[in-house]
Amino acid sequence: MKVGVVTFPGSLDDRDAARAVRIVGGEAVALWHGDADLRGVDAVVLPGGFSYGDYLRCGAIARFAPVMTAVIERAQQGMPVLGICNGFQILCESHLLPGALIRNDHRKFLCRDQELVVESVATSWTSGYQSGQHIVVPLKNGEGGFVASEDTLDRIEGEGRVVVRYVGDNPNGSYRAIAGVANERGNVVGLMPHPEHAVEELTGPSTDGLGFFSSLLRAAVNA
Repeated sequence: MKVGVVTFPGSLDDRDAARAVRIVGGEAVALWHGDADLRGVDAVVLPGGFSYGDYLRCGAIARFAPVMTAVIERAQQGMPVLGICNGFQILCESHLLPGALIRNDHRKFLCRDQELVVESVATSWTSGYQSGQHIVVPLKNGEGGFVASEDTLDRIEGEGRVVVRYVGDNPNGSYRAIAGVANERGNVVGLMPHPEHAVEELTGPSTDGLGFFSSLLRAAVNA
């Protein structure tokens, strides 16, 4: 399975995401922000970082990158897309996911290992987990507070589209401690924590993040 990993100016975690894809047996394909050609990939990862320096608003400029025209079109057709941290911000700015990400409520950059509970396994990226499973992956952000209107929050909660939620204290002020959400179809997922940094025992803090990438390949095999 070919999984495209997009590099924007300012991306930091594209190589980590590509490595995670390779660890689970996928073929990582490098995609450049200025190219509209997705090179025949079956899925796309939008990695973390500071695309375009986070000028204007996090993800707001990246949303208009040539590559995103193709990503948005293919996502609407059902192609799996995972947005991690800055990638989550880009997906919200692209209106592929609801809500927005704003500055942490404590106004400080946060970097720590974070416990999460997996709430939805009905997505392309989480089917390998168990509903209610607790995992630990790194979290690092300055603008990680997920916000949305009460109606939107009620809707995504009611439709089972909250993918992961923070356990313990709310690290960035996200409404209802939401750490990640999915679109209605379940092929597009965005989350603020970094599963690509939890794929090897050597670098830790766990291998709990592997499930996001292995779920994708398992779903493709079983399709």
